[in-house]
Amino acid sequence: MEWRGQGTVIAHRPHGENAALVEILSLDQGRVAGLVPGGGGRRKAAMVQPGNRVSALWRARLADQLGTLTLEPGAPRPGLMGDAAALDGINATAALLRFALPERDPHPRLAEASEALWDRMDAGENWAADYVRWEMLLLDEMGFRLDLTRCAVTGARSGLCYVSPRTGRAVTQDGAGEFATRLLPLPGLLGGPPGAREIPDALAITGHFLRLWLAQGHVGRPLPAARDRLVSRLVRAG
Repeated sequence: MEWRGQGTVIAHRPHGENAALVEILSLDQGRVAGLVPGGGGRRKAAMVQPGNRVSALWRARLADQLGTLTLEPGAPRPGLMGDAAALDGINATAALLRFALPERDPHPRLAEASEALWDRMDAGENWAADYVRWEMLLLDEMGFRLDLTRCAVTGARSGLCYVSPRTGRAVTQDGAGEFATRLLPLPGLLGGPPGAREIPDALAITGHFLRLWLAQGHVGRPLPAARDRLVSRLVRAG
């Protein structure tokens, strides 16, 4: 079995004296893991840092084996290591990808969005809103789409201002009625009215459904702590 392609490193950990177990996210193969001989040494240390793009050759005798990865450096992203927020960002996105994605299960839309988000982080741009949209896409790709286009009660497409924490569907003020205090505020970023807490409210929505549907209902483990660290940073900044 053999696969050759491009990807971005999303994890590496030492294995034995000089090797490393490395995971990459690729467009056509999804999350690919393999043993990199020499990956634990100084010569390859920079290349296997999360966020760096690489050219990869994966080989295994059988499809269900771990296999080995031969990596060549691609375009580095030095900005991810030089900025605390960007470092939290790559750590959180990489941890969530490892948490959610089965191995070798392609998700091209998510891979493309991840690459674009990491490029913005690397460039030092304002990427908080892009990260919220990335979490929405992660939910969608895992089969947990939120319906924020119309009111679940009245069917209206305008005046949306809440989200049901049970169904993930949007609700208007009239539709919410006396239950408004039990619903999640829908920020302008996700189709609700503009407000001062756009990023915190949006992250509260994605976080709720990541925990409820993905972590508790699907994976059976708590969300990675790296997401909590990033959200704390973004909430303080926003």
